[in-house]
Amino acid sequence: MNFNSKLTYWYSVHKRDLPWRASKDPYKIWLSEIILQQTQIQQGMPYYLKFIEHYPSVFDLANASEDEVLKDWQGLGYYSRARNLHKTAIFVAKELNGIFPENYKDLLALKGVGDYTASAIASICFEEKTAVVDGNVYRVLSRFYGIDIPINSTQGIKEFKTIATSLLPNKNIGDYNQAIMEFGAIQCRPKSPDCSKCPIAMDCVAFNTGRIQELPVKLKKIKIKKKYFNFLVIQSRDQETILEQRISNGIWQNLYQFPLVETSKSETIFDLNQKIEKKIIKNLVIDSISLHNKKDIVHKLSHQELHIKFWIIQTSSTLKNGIKWSKISKFAVPVVIDRFIKEFQS
Repeated sequence: MNFNSKLTYWYSVHKRDLPWRASKDPYKIWLSEIILQQTQIQQGMPYYLKFIEHYPSVFDLANASEDEVLKDWQGLGYYSRARNLHKTAIFVAKELNGIFPENYKDLLALKGVGDYTASAIASICFEEKTAVVDGNVYRVLSRFYGIDIPINSTQGIKEFKTIATSLLPNKNIGDYNQAIMEFGAIQCRPKSPDCSKCPIAMDCVAFNTGRIQELPVKLKKIKIKKKYFNFLVIQSRDQETILEQRISNGIWQNLYQFPLVETSKSETIFDLNQKIEKKIIKNLVIDSISLHNKKDIVHKLSHQELHIKFWIIQTSSTLKNGIKWSKISKFAVPVVIDRFIKEFQS
């Protein structure tokens, strides 16, 4: 039994029961793949079920507003995925009459769909002979063949794709692609894999040379930048506050937040006073300012580390375009703000 046959057989015995695996509907496969990008299945599953419930078809997703989609996505992070998901749904619904492309090349042209996602949809839904290469596949191939080329280098990306393609069987492409991904997820795990139960261990270079923990190799990450966010949580006597939408490119685009003062270091109330006056509404009467969290909340993103303070500002002024606190939960906000709101209102 060869490599792909062993993994496909292993998959038939050990695969997890996941809702999207019961279908070859490209809409459901596409939705699951976008949600699970940079997201573990345990975290992504509730979101997949919610999206299928709220948007049973690509037409339902296309007809939703971006705010609705971002609200349903809230907490998953990497919000560009949600914006691209919505744009692609609109394109498929309006330009393609709701029918997804049936080949890798045309799938790759969809917004937010890269090599991995296009390969997954094309092979699972349409049995196209195209290899998937995700983090799990990199790990399996790197260990099995003893490859120490960094998986996030240009050379590594090209070489691993070539190897993965060479291993594809002549039929049941979708099952094999799912098998190698599943194998990496639950058998050939990043840490402490149980090699005694591995069906390919005897031919695995890393196992036979004691290099399981060394492979795969990755280039060092980009240096993390620290930023200091001061959110101004305004409370009026009318039980209203202010939210602003982040319309510029970057993190949290199109999500809502409290007025923000970004500083170069963690600020005290004395340092912040003048900056607050420049940021918030002109002529706003500030009755009091207090710091909600005594220590900075540290929120880690892929290339940034946010140090966050929430400042509570009491005012006797009437707020122009104020939002009732009772309606604030309807707005799509970053997860760190959502957590604050729930704590603050409890």
